[in-house]
Amino acid sequence: MIDYEVPYVIAEIGCNHKGEMEIAHQMIQTAAKFCKVDAVKFQKRCNRELLSAEQYNAPHPVPYNSYGATYGEHREYLEFNAEQHLQLKKWCDEENITYSCSVWDLTSAKDIASLEPLFIKIPSACNNNYEMLQWLCDHYVGDILVSMGMTTRDEEAELIRFFERNGRNKDLIILACTSGYPVPDKDMCLLEITRLCGEYKDRVKSIGFSSHHAGIALDVAAYTLGANVFERHFTLNRTWKGTDHAASLEPDGLRRTKRNLMSTREALTYKSEEILPIEKIQREKLKYRKV
Repeated sequence: MIDYEVPYVIAEIGCNHKGEMEIAHQMIQTAAKFCKVDAVKFQKRCNRELLSAEQYNAPHPVPYNSYGATYGEHREYLEFNAEQHLQLKKWCDEENITYSCSVWDLTSAKDIASLEPLFIKIPSACNNNYEMLQWLCDHYVGDILVSMGMTTRDEEAELIRFFERNGRNKDLIILACTSGYPVPDKDMCLLEITRLCGEYKDRVKSIGFSSHHAGIALDVAAYTLGANVFERHFTLNRTWKGTDHAASLEPDGLRRTKRNLMSTREALTYKSEEILPIEKIQREKLKYRKV
């Protein structure tokens, strides 16, 4: 079981491993030992299922970021198979950090569910794939995280009702999100967290924040507004080739994000007594006394 009452930080590795298992292993170790976050998350796609033939064979929209001659070849280059994901999970177990994965299609959902991770993530792009969501509700017993980027209010409400009809809403974590890479501060819309808490906090397991912004200033604000689960894209080098690296945190940024959230949690209390023990010596020494 995951304690979502304490700020829970997920390092979204996604495909920032450049298709190399050795880099993925290094990222797991860094996230666990240096950043001290709670989980790492990869991505799984069955590209022939997810993409049309036209999309698969088209050139990458940003050729500089492509790892293949076509968009399909690019996606296949970055894809790990089910056996490799099993190895990733074993490495996570060795480092005492939670393994998870975003799934983009039904085949990938089945592959990852077979590994029995504590949670599976549904990207904003797929939160209306009800065939996949139904299969997960019926066959997967862990928590389901769903991002709410590029989603209308009606689509959002229908998603919550779907999980309620399936009796799985208390396994559901919804994440406030703006879908962009990276997202400028003016488009972060942090008060959406307040709205989601007001409308759904009692109907789902937890509310979170999936962010693609630059820097680490906004996560603490998101926490004070009610988010408890935090997903930040993670890379070892923001200059590496690929779409997501520019919207990702390097190790020290991710480390400070977790540290700042835990410090904020510790500080968000009332005074336990009118004069705290730490204040008593100063009061005796400095408090004004009428002579």
